[in-house]
This record gives sequence, C-alpha cells and structure tokens, in this order.
Amino acid sequence: MAIYIRVKRSKTTYFLQCDPTETILDIKQKLHALIDQPVNDQRLILTESGEVLDDSKTLADQKVENDAVVALTLRKDDNEFEDVNIVRPHDFYQSRDAD
Repeated sequence: MAIYIRVKRSKTTYFLQCDPTETILDIKQKLHALIDQPVNDQRLILTESGEVLDDSKTLADQKVENDAVVALTLRKDDNEFEDVNIVRPHDFYQSRDAD
C-alpha cells in the first residue's frame, strides 16, 4: 500500500509517494533525484517525535505513517548538519502582516 510523506526544508515541501517497506536510504535516493544533494549529505527527521531517521530501517520500522511530515537538513561545509528550518504558514502570514 502506497503512502505519502511530506519532506520539508525551509519554504519548500516535497511530496513523495513511498511504500512502508522502503528504507530511509531509499527515500534519500528519491530526494537526491529532486535536489541534487548526495544521500550522505542529507538527514531526515520525523517532526512529530524529533527522531533522526536511520538509513537502514524502513518507514514502517520507524513509525512513519501516511501524510507524515519529515524535516530535511543538509550537511554544511563544517561537516555538521544544519538546524531544522521549516517555515510554517502562520510564520508567513505574520511576516506579511508586519509589512
């Protein structure tokens, strides 16, 4: 059974069709085709729990369910990963109201 996950980074959301038996590495390879970032430079974090997803485990193993929101962070030049940065709609509207 196919599920969909939302992968978010900054102001961008990627909607991916996945199978619960796919590994996180499989998901990163799908993202690599979209964002041209090597899989080793990607980190996926389940936003509901804040858990960093393990490349070798499946979506089902890590309780990633249909319509889950997953944060994407990328490796920086100093070899560390950037902080989660997801702009939520209310953030956008608040900043527009300030104009």
